[in-house]
Amino acid sequence: MPTERLNGIDIHWERMGDGPRLLMFNGSTSTIERMRPIMGLFATRFDVVLHDQRGLGLTEIPDGPFTMADYAADAIALLDHLGWETCRVVGISFGGMVAQEFAATVPDRVERLALLCTSSGGEGGSSYPLHELRTMEPAEVADVAMRIMDTRFTPEWLESHPADRMFVDGISAANGPPPGSEVERGELEQLGARRRHDVWERLPLITAPTFVGAGRFDGIAPLANSEAIASHVPNAELHVYEGGHGFFAQDGSAFPEILDFLAG
Repeated sequence: MPTERLNGIDIHWERMGDGPRLLMFNGSTSTIERMRPIMGLFATRFDVVLHDQRGLGLTEIPDGPFTMADYAADAIALLDHLGWETCRVVGISFGGMVAQEFAATVPDRVERLALLCTSSGGEGGSSYPLHELRTMEPAEVADVAMRIMDTRFTPEWLESHPADRMFVDGISAANGPPPGSEVERGELEQLGARRRHDVWERLPLITAPTFVGAGRFDGIAPLANSEAIASHVPNAELHVYEGGHGFFAQDGSAFPEILDFLAG
């Protein structure tokens, strides 16, 4: 589990699996530790590299504000360190935003691109403003978070769908950072960069074959946002699944199709 000084900060990263090279970008506030199970699924087919993005996990929390260009530059520096001239790229949620910024900045380094449950910002639509949850009372946060994760998730729905109830309970079990801590500062800096994200006008710069995956009932990155991305990225194809923001864990057909696309 190495840490290297890259792009002016200490970046923690891990590598797993064999096969075509795959760079993975995590979602909001997610770390390697939290995403290791999904990384393991990708590692069944790929040589996967995943890093704790700036401000999160074991990576340094530099002074802010952070920009999406900063996140992309961190990844470029990591690829340079690894000696990877090109690779496949997958981004989940916030990671999909970084992946868009990355692919629009260095399109010649992306072989294939998968953008999952994400948004472009600008005219293509923005994801739900997660930073606003930090100003709500705990009971309101729990209610809103459940509904935006999957717009079907009412108490009645969850009572009659035990698998979805387990999915919600697993997410709810995650504890937030202590108020006023450096960990909280890192998360807030990331949420600030997320709020300012807008790569819409630069999406046509992306040249790689692109898989845009969306959950039909996603309240964080609505289906319309994925439709907009797919319409604006050359060589993009839209795939819609029966689920919400975590459609790849809800719809059994999603992960095999994502893996097959990235394998090319």
